Amino acid sequence: MNSETILKIQQIEKYYGNRSSLTKAIDDISFEVNKGEFVAIMGASGSGKTTLLNCISTIDKVTSGHIYVGDAEVTKLRGNALNKFRREQLGFIFQDFNLLDTLTAYENIALALSIQNVSSSLIDSAVKKVSQQLDITEVLDKYPYQMSGGQKQRVASARAIITNPKLILADEPTGALDSRSAKLLLERFSALNREIKATILMVTHDSFTASYAGRVLFIKDGKVFNEIVRGDDSRKEFFDKIIDVVSLLGGDLTDAL
Repeated sequence: MNSETILKIQQIEKYYGNRSSLTKAIDDISFEVNKGEFVAIMGASGSGKTTLLNCISTIDKVTSGHIYVGDAEVTKLRGNALNKFRREQLGFIFQDFNLLDTLTAYENIALALSIQNVSSSLIDSAVKKVSQQLDITEVLDKYPYQMSGGQKQRVASARAIITNPKLILADEPTGALDSRSAKLLLERFSALNREIKATILMVTHDSFTASYAGRVLFIKDGKVFNEIVRGDDSRKEFFDKIIDVVSLLGGDLTDAL
């Protein structure tokens, strides 16, 4: 079976600062993510995992190396081409939801498509479909202040996947949620990954959250320190393996929910 590579990271480095005080946030990282994979990136704060995500999401630029999403070399995109790429190829899910307070859940989700000039009838059917997938049909008419944290995060997830992006980038998506809402969201992520073959790259410091992925990359001091694949393991077995690597890393990741 020939699997399609969605994300290709080639020898990227990222420096901050100037000659007198240079910080190497990413130190020669290379890896690939295939279509339909659910990959978690773990590391302590300051390990470089967020910088890595920011470079992939085009929020930040690499100092050297190459990043490809599909056929596009992200590191070379500029201006309108970059904006179009962000809009059409990437889906973002942030820890603090980033919903617009003055719009209903329906309008927040629809916005991603209306920016692309999709017809209102197609938008309507797409919003309804994604709302069923994420079980948020009952909050479509509500504003963010009327929703729970878990509902807001699922609305934000719906907004991220409605454009059918090549790659969904999630930055600590469960960070602001209680454990029940976090579990619900992660189960939805797993279902999206299984059912619509959504390709998800998720940064987290939490072993429970990472255990929902099919593969975990561990970042330490800007390098890939270790990688484990879930394979046929149960989630519990995979969680235990993640904990083992975390303790190898010196236990400097928090495992509290």
